Amino acid sequence: MAVETEPMTDEQRAAVVAIIARQNDQFRAAMPLGGRADLPGRLVCTTGIAQQGAEFLFNLQMAVAAFSDFSEDNDPWGDHTFGVITLAGVKVFWKIDLYDENCEYGSDEPENPERTHRVLTLLLPSEY
Repeated sequence: MAVETEPMTDEQRAAVVAIIARQNDQFRAAMPLGGRADLPGRLVCTTGIAQQGAEFLFNLQMAVAAFSDFSEDNDPWGDHTFGVITLAGVKVFWKIDLYDENCEYGSDEPENPERTHRVLTLLLPSEY
């Protein structure tokens, strides 16, 4: 028997989105340091990014960690799950997906770090 829940109000939804955005910012900022134990997740990159070399990847991680140029165009939901960076003339997308604890499905409670595993992907636009 499924339990029915009341739909969220706009105010409740905005509060959840703000929590997710803050957690995503904290997750990205800690990435070059090996992450945060209280925000489980991992970093992955595509072949195109890996082919740019170790120095590029290091500099890209630092740039993604420091990214703060969110706007209505690149962050329409306000959750800080996507960004675009140009580094050494190479345009790069980064995105954060919020999975359940087993990384099988999307998280039912993306604002709850105990129920959410973040995967930050670095990719070239041609690989999207």
